[in-house]
Amino acid sequence: MVHYQPVDRTLAALADPTRRVVLERLGQGSATISELAEPFGMTLTGMKKHVRVLEEAQLVSTVKVGRSRLCHLGPRRLDDVREWVHVYRQMVNEQLDRFGEVLDRTKGDRQ
Repeated sequence: MVHYQPVDRTLAALADPTRRVVLERLGQGSATISELAEPFGMTLTGMKKHVRVLEEAQLVSTVKVGRSRLCHLGPRRLDDVREWVHVYRQMVNEQLDRFGEVLDRTKGDRQ
């Protein structure tokens, strides 16, 4: 069964377009907070807040290197969301199958 708290945390992290761009950027390789903030014209504090949300969802990991914080893609990589989508898709398919059976039965009643 899917644990919804991690899914909620992940979806909340992905809800912000800035954080999605950060993930895309980190998909190309590691970057410092400064490097992530620069294209947005954002303060370091602002970007740290975004990175913290991504860290809490385990989508990003950081490590202190000297005076900088280096960010890279985290360990979860959307596994919880993928599992939730799989379960949801199965549920929808089952409902559609049942609906199809009802249509087949009502079609037979009309003939």
